[in-house]
Amino acid sequence: MHFPPVLLLFVGGEIVDLVLQTGAVAKVVLFLLIAFSVVSWAVILSKWRLISRARTQSGRFVRAFRKAQRVQDVASVADQFRPSPLVDVFEGAVAEFKRQMGTTGGIHNLPAIQRSMQIASSEGITRLERNVPWLAITGAVTPFVGLFGTVWGIIDAFHGLGTAGAATLRAVAPGISEALITTAAGLAAAIPAVIAYNLINGSIRELAARNDDFTLEMINLVERQTPQPAEARR
Repeated sequence: MHFPPVLLLFVGGEIVDLVLQTGAVAKVVLFLLIAFSVVSWAVILSKWRLISRARTQSGRFVRAFRKAQRVQDVASVADQFRPSPLVDVFEGAVAEFKRQMGTTGGIHNLPAIQRSMQIASSEGITRLERNVPWLAITGAVTPFVGLFGTVWGIIDAFHGLGTAGAATLRAVAPGISEALITTAAGLAAAIPAVIAYNLINGSIRELAARNDDFTLEMINLVERQTPQPAEARR
């Protein structure tokens, strides 16, 4: 549905007027909620972009890896898929691969290569998870901050009622208005943060599982390139 710009400006102006008419405590509460919301949206947008690129480049990297016959073939094109966490896992394996080749001229410790890939995978997932807990904090804290504003608005409404000496709408309207505004602001900050937190964590778990699968594929490729001892060929 498309709303006319005039209607949007009118609604926005009404909201601004309501905010300006609130008391000092409600303004502080709204400022805190806006700050939480701005930071959480910055985290959401940055992480969603990063995860989207990582997922796309991971798919491309896996296709290039499966077409390659040698580790060197993949190493020559790995930088093209840099946003993918699989590149870090692959480079961790290559580093250990070269270390063993330089020391003994052959691969003698496959578990060490696997451990190197697991460490690289853990570091990559940790980078993806950075700042994500802020979304959980926002989802947990902002409803209570909004609730504090709600309670304060109700207290203000009863105070206005007592001051006026009569149960009139004019006496309680400012306090009730503050209560409703802070409640809505708390929910507006919390709901997107909770939804994004769960979606982002699900995407990160998917990438972590892909890292584990790639580790097994990399071990298979290394084993195929590793000369077998004479005792094993008999």
